[in-house]
Amino acid sequence: MRSRHSWLRRVSVTAVSATALVALAAPADASTPMGSPAAATAAPAAAAAVDYDTWQRDCQAVMDQALPYLRQRIADTRPGEKQAIVLDIDNTALETDFGFSFPQPANEPVLEVARYAEERGVDLFFVTARPGIIHAPTEWNLDQAGYESSGLYVRGFLDLFRNVAEYKTAQRVAIERKGYTIIANIGNSPTDLSGGHAEKTFKLPDYGGRLS
Repeated sequence: MRSRHSWLRRVSVTAVSATALVALAAPADASTPMGSPAAATAAPAAAAAVDYDTWQRDCQAVMDQALPYLRQRIADTRPGEKQAIVLDIDNTALETDFGFSFPQPANEPVLEVARYAEERGVDLFFVTARPGIIHAPTEWNLDQAGYESSGLYVRGFLDLFRNVAEYKTAQRVAIERKGYTIIANIGNSPTDLSGGHAEKTFKLPDYGGRLS
C-alpha cells in the first residue's frame, strides 16, 4: 500500500487528478460517441462511487491467481520461445480513476506481477485505447511508475473510429508477428480481453463499467 493519505485515494476524479490526460483517451467503448455528454461524465461519476480499498483488494485477488500461473508458465518456457504479457493501462497498469497527480501511480498488485515476469525475461507490452497524441506522456508515466515497456500501442487517428476490442486484438496479433507468445493478457474491460491471441486472460474489476 502506498503512503499517500487514503482520503486522497477516494476523492472523486471530478475534482482534479490527471483526468485531462485520461479524457483524451475516451471513449473506451466505441459505441459511445467521442465528445458526447455520456463519454465526458460517466467515468468520473462512476469512479466516485467505487471505494479505493475495495478495488485494491479485488485487484490483488485477481493477481493472486495470475502469479502462480505465470510462475509455472515461465518455468515451462520452450527453447527459443519469446514470452510476453499484454497489459491495458487505465485502471490496470495505472491508477487512472484514483490517481490524484501526474504521473499517475502504478496499480501495485499489477506492478508486482509485471516485475516478477520481467525479472525472468518476459517482455511487457501495453495496449491502450488512449490516442497517439499522448503516446509520449503515457510512455513516460509508465516508466516513472516502474514498468519497463517493450512496446506501447496507442490508437492512431483511424483507430479512433474503430471498435476498441477489434483494435486491441489487432495489436496482439502484431506482437505475435514479432515472434512473441503472449502468455497472459491483463485488463479491466471485456474489450481488453476479447478476441483471443493470448494463452490466458486475467480480468480486473471494472464494476460493470463504472471504472474506465
